[in-house]
Amino acid sequence: MIAVRPGPPLAGTVSVDGSKNAALPLLAAAAALGRPGRLSNVPDSTDVQIMLTLLHQAGWHVTQPVGEPTTYVILPTEASQRLPDLAQAAHIRASYYLVPALLARYGQARLPWPGGCRIGARGMELHFKVYEAFGDRSRQDSSGYGIEALSSHTGTVSIALPFRSRGATVAATLRALTTGRPLRLGQPNLSPEVLSVLDALSSVGWETRANEHVLTLSPPSSPPTAPAAWTVPGDKIEAATLACAIAATRGTARIDGVQGKDVGPFVAALHQLGIPADAEPGGLTVRAHETPPTGRPLRAIASLSPAGLDADFEPPLMALALGLPGTHLFADAINPGRHGNLLPQLTRLGARIEEISPTECRLTGPQQLTGAGVEATDIRTGSALMVVGLTARGVTTIGGLNQLRRGHADLSGKLRTLGADICEVTP
Repeated sequence: MIAVRPGPPLAGTVSVDGSKNAALPLLAAAAALGRPGRLSNVPDSTDVQIMLTLLHQAGWHVTQPVGEPTTYVILPTEASQRLPDLAQAAHIRASYYLVPALLARYGQARLPWPGGCRIGARGMELHFKVYEAFGDRSRQDSSGYGIEALSSHTGTVSIALPFRSRGATVAATLRALTTGRPLRLGQPNLSPEVLSVLDALSSVGWETRANEHVLTLSPPSSPPTAPAAWTVPGDKIEAATLACAIAATRGTARIDGVQGKDVGPFVAALHQLGIPADAEPGGLTVRAHETPPTGRPLRAIASLSPAGLDADFEPPLMALALGLPGTHLFADAINPGRHGNLLPQLTRLGARIEEISPTECRLTGPQQLTGAGVEATDIRTGSALMVVGLTARGVTTIGGLNQLRRGHADLSGKLRTLGADICEVTP
């Protein structure tokens, strides 16, 4: 477990790792490409390591260049006749990104139901509709699901998504890649993680066009044969968590390695709270010491729209808002189980939060919390509890580090770099 104690304002400079949420689909894209792919700035989080293991088990050669600890090369090998057993796919949500590569390699995919954070129902029905639009057949049972490639249709595949699903958008994009068919996708998800996949496809000759209404993909007339070289963007959620920790302690610090455009909605939320922050092309600067809290209310409403607030920004913002004046509203209908994880842990520390509905809550700050034993029930709950522990009286001990490390290789180490009083303890 981790022990966190209050200390001086955080200060200095720290760099974020690559984004787990971007690395996972990019690794799947590298496998789906059908030729060597090189991916740099890959984070060392548990979910990413499981994905690399799954690629190896499924028949791809995965290697690291000497002296490049965050770079992986994915090499195709001759396919065996037998579909591998990928039982470890049950441990991560993003295992479903492997389906297009498996279909291209084996003509079928068989995977257990995906795992990941337990933050509400996140079914795969929309994924199955995507594959059926490409002429594939899906089947499901209690243990998992299977997809079989039945046809070799040509021509444009047109799909209209009922909502902006990131998983279904990536599934459609990667299936277009493996079939070589043009794609027209209505109401796509255009999060930075999806855009990084589109940029990757563009670099290997695909024509990509996207706006909030439609995403179109067209294959190259003659696919290039040179190895692909892609870079995982910096982790916007890790940057936001560090920024909230800096702001909560009234500190001033610079966070390198994240694109300012990826944290734009988050920085707008900081400005609503009266916290000076600047998003720049290569980083984010927080200068919380410059002005006293303003008491402005924050409305943090998670959204799938292109300019909306990513749902993963909400937990650290809630942790920050507990210490700031004003009445603040939070809502996350995208992950309906998230508040059920986070709010009970904050309550253990003395937080007073009004639940308006299972997905909406309200709190009034500032509140003085008291350290206690809490649990990281999912990745974002764990990181939010670390932010709260930096200002709560006494010692806050956080269990469930296996959850935290699924998304962050060393978040506590980055906070220590900025001066936080955090250490790992043996229970």
